[in-house]
Amino acid sequence: MAGQDDPARDDAAGWRPVARARTYELVIDRVEEQIRTGALRVGDRLPAERDLAGMLGVSRAAVREALRALEAQGVLRMSVGTGPDSGTIVAAMPSQALTRFLRLHVALANFPMRNVVEARVMLERESARNAALRAGPEDLAELAELLDAMDEAGSDRERFNELDTAFHVAIAEAGGNRLVADMTIAIRESMRAPLLRAFVELGESWPSVADSLRDDHRAIHQALRDRDEALAERRMVEHIRGFYARVPGTAGFG
Repeated sequence: MAGQDDPARDDAAGWRPVARARTYELVIDRVEEQIRTGALRVGDRLPAERDLAGMLGVSRAAVREALRALEAQGVLRMSVGTGPDSGTIVAAMPSQALTRFLRLHVALANFPMRNVVEARVMLERESARNAALRAGPEDLAELAELLDAMDEAGSDRERFNELDTAFHVAIAEAGGNRLVADMTIAIRESMRAPLLRAFVELGESWPSVADSLRDDHRAIHQALRDRDEALAERRMVEHIRGFYARVPGTAGFG
């Protein structure tokens, strides 16, 4: 008989039953696997619901739930009927879907502020450099319009915050790297509400901070116009780090 000090008994006591995955999640895994391996590409049609259930050995209800979840994510497009566009088709995931998921993840994950700042620095320095090289006349004109609107915003913190976000997003998009732009947009927009709170909490200090932000934005814009990628990158980094350093309320974000 094994004693109370039996190692085998101690090891067994630490085991717990593993959680059983929901069947529809396993179906999602299989569809994602087909996409990752290239077996399914954008525009390809999935097997009919009944056939897919048989191939995977699951219920049609599980298949239906999985497909609806993937449709909500923008991965699939589902259409009834018998025409060429009917059935379940692999869709090109729109940028809006990706930024929505990233934005929610950043907002809910409660990252330390230093993590958010460093992520912004890495992404936006790249966006600034790319924009200095690739921004066209229309991109630069759009940025100038946003700067002028920020001047007109005056003490309206909410309006200023919206324009500030739009300015950084426009630079990211002008850079031409879609993935970098989407990630930048997600992080910047996830900070929209906490930034507004910080602006409000500045009280009488707000006008001077707003003036500093305007000066930073103008300097970045000028570097983009001059096609000076190194200067644009440096000014963007100084702008981001400088803002979090001089606005005390931002230290508590995340």
